[in-house]
Amino acid sequence: MKTLNTKKEVSALADSWHAEGLRIAIVPTMGFLHEGHLSLIRKARAKADRIIVSIFVNPTQFAPNEDFAAYPRNEKADLALCEAEGADLVFLPTPDEMYAPDASVGFTETKLSKVMCGKSRPTHFQGVLLVVNKLFNITRADIGVFGMKDAQQLAVIRRMVRDLDMALEIVPAPIVREPDGLAMSSRNVYLSPAERRNALCLRRALDLAEAAWRSGDTSTAPLLDAMRGLIEKTPGAGIDYITAVDADTLEEVEVLRRNTLVALAVKFGKTRLIDNTLLK
Repeated sequence: MKTLNTKKEVSALADSWHAEGLRIAIVPTMGFLHEGHLSLIRKARAKADRIIVSIFVNPTQFAPNEDFAAYPRNEKADLALCEAEGADLVFLPTPDEMYAPDASVGFTETKLSKVMCGKSRPTHFQGVLLVVNKLFNITRADIGVFGMKDAQQLAVIRRMVRDLDMALEIVPAPIVREPDGLAMSSRNVYLSPAERRNALCLRRALDLAEAAWRSGDTSTAPLLDAMRGLIEKTPGAGIDYITAVDADTLEEVEVLRRNTLVALAVKFGKTRLIDNTLLK
């Protein structure tokens, strides 16, 4: 496994792989890797000949009041996990390598990024699209693999690829959960033991949605009320949003149907967790 720090070196290596006729997949991460990230690498391995994992805590997707400086990092452990999973290259740039000091070009998305997480994090997806576009260009990727836990991010990136006619396949990977049902997240380490136990209400609320779907009870209003009631009874839980939307357009739906995304964001102390279920 190679480890590189500069855009120029990564692009040169990717160009040499393409010259051999090899397909490249990029797995963008912010590090502090867990089983969810590793599942993305395995998904990429099934789709491509060479796997690039980027580890970069991207400053442009954090607002000034968010946790950029405190975001958990463990480069040594991350590299060991990437090597064990068979990654071919880990790209470890610095912010100065990724962004020129006078950088002045960015991304504006006017629809999908304005709802759900975009309401409380209005600049977040601009930074996500900027760094993902740069990573696609630098790595010459044929495939990008993204986890479905960040369902809104996945939808926004798919829209970017579609609208900009990018010759790239976006591959989603299922949510990976802890044995008790909590979705794996690097931010889970912020939770106190009590917050960690209380955070299981997210999975229980989503269980209500899956049960309603299986039973044929498709009206969203009473379902969302029930989910809200369950979470409001949980100590320390602060609801950001609970919604049911079309998974592609992120438009709210009044009736559950195939491809409905039931999603929520809830804070425990200073930790904001997201989770979702896709009704199939």
